[in-house]
Amino acid sequence: MTRAGSLIGLDIGTSGARAVATDLLGHVIAAASEPYPLSVPRPGWSEQDPERWWIASREVLKRVVSELSDPPLAVGLTGQMHGSVFLDDADRVIRPALLWSDQRTDSQCRTITEKVGAARLIEVTGNPAITGFQAPKVLWLREHEPASYARVRRILLPKDYVRLRLTGEYATDASDASGTLLLDLHRRGWSDEILAALEIPRSWLPEVCESPDVTGRVTAAAASATGLPAGLAVAAGAGDNAAAAIGNGVVREGLVSSSIGTSGVVFADSATPRIDPKGRLHAFCHAVPGRYHLMGVALSAGGSLRWWRDALGGQDYESLASLAAQAPAGSEGLLFLPYLTGERTPHMDPRATGAFVGLNLRHTQAHLTRAVMEGVVYSLKDCLDLMEELGIPVSEIRATGGGAHSRLWRQMQADIFDRPVHRVDNEEGPAFGAALLAGVAGGVYADVPDACSAVRLHPQAEVPDEERHRVYAAHHAAYVDAYRTMAPLMHRLAGLGWR
Repeated sequence: MTRAGSLIGLDIGTSGARAVATDLLGHVIAAASEPYPLSVPRPGWSEQDPERWWIASREVLKRVVSELSDPPLAVGLTGQMHGSVFLDDADRVIRPALLWSDQRTDSQCRTITEKVGAARLIEVTGNPAITGFQAPKVLWLREHEPASYARVRRILLPKDYVRLRLTGEYATDASDASGTLLLDLHRRGWSDEILAALEIPRSWLPEVCESPDVTGRVTAAAASATGLPAGLAVAAGAGDNAAAAIGNGVVREGLVSSSIGTSGVVFADSATPRIDPKGRLHAFCHAVPGRYHLMGVALSAGGSLRWWRDALGGQDYESLASLAAQAPAGSEGLLFLPYLTGERTPHMDPRATGAFVGLNLRHTQAHLTRAVMEGVVYSLKDCLDLMEELGIPVSEIRATGGGAHSRLWRQMQADIFDRPVHRVDNEEGPAFGAALLAGVAGGVYADVPDACSAVRLHPQAEVPDEERHRVYAAHHAAYVDAYRTMAPLMHRLAGLGWR
């Protein structure tokens, strides 16, 4: 490859913006991050000022561009999904954006389910109504802030607001739009049926594009603010999970990524929209045009280990892993249910609670620590099992997120999943995936799978141990039964604690 240039990915995360620049072989050559605050004006609410996204984006782009010796050929966008940015007829932000983690819309979710029908909603969108998605936020605004609602003329997702500031264009991509509860998953376009049922004007929504499509070009004003060249192509990009999958090369059936961050995510490519009729798995469009993905979410994965670390007085994670390694696989019959913030996949149970089960006098801190780590992987195994039930082949797992840094956690995944577990050399996640999508938009790569040829794996993988797998299989079966047995008691105790 003799062409000179670079590619930029911009990630509008929940805690901050991050820009990454790569050369045309996929090597990261510059990166910058800039934090911004999260507002919690009431319990369960979660908001941000979109202007802070733009200020942080300008800053990280300027810092990255200043380090480049070759000019950027395109920029791709990614970011937190589901958030709602409400704009008036002059594109002014009406109120702070409601984020994916906002929980105020439980009654609106029930309204959506009643208006559309539970089965029909899953059939069209691939998902049930849950509080994180965008559609219930629109209904909440209509019911609780009618003066603000009367001013709405556009609704955008977080990364798409930054696109508007960069290009002046209203656009989104199919993967991010999948998380609105307004997209017809099969048609990869807005659902007139659902929009009509919810009385949301289609004119408020942006054009839906495929992730590598060019959705506009950097304006002169944005060029002055960011250091990007005026006229630079801006790729549609993707929601953060789909972009991370591109950065991990998960673009064909058989490949699955397993992410342990604060939450846990199991992500599988699919050639068709395989929809779980019970809505336990999310079915979304992939960032690969014409393809789809299934996603299982464990709400408290790394968050469980962080809770346990704090309970022990704040040990570092490396010390915790060394402690856990002193206990045998299975923790001698001790289980941990990691439902500290409820659970999504497979239970969709906000009242599920955490628990140690099977404690006896033999158990030490080492056993309890290992049980916490094993319980997190059991929760991911639940997601993986559902995917296989729906016909998704699983030949290779690619570990990502903070948990991928722990060899013990990678080995647990290999042993519990009974699959080899690999990790990629580049750990930039969504921003790197957005840069690869920019490479397709900029003509560097022929298509998204070609762009993923820049993804390189570590030469060594964790492989499953047959004996440990047998131990874990028995313990996972007990783990599944523990929730079924204890759910009524969990709900009873949750009710007592919430009074």
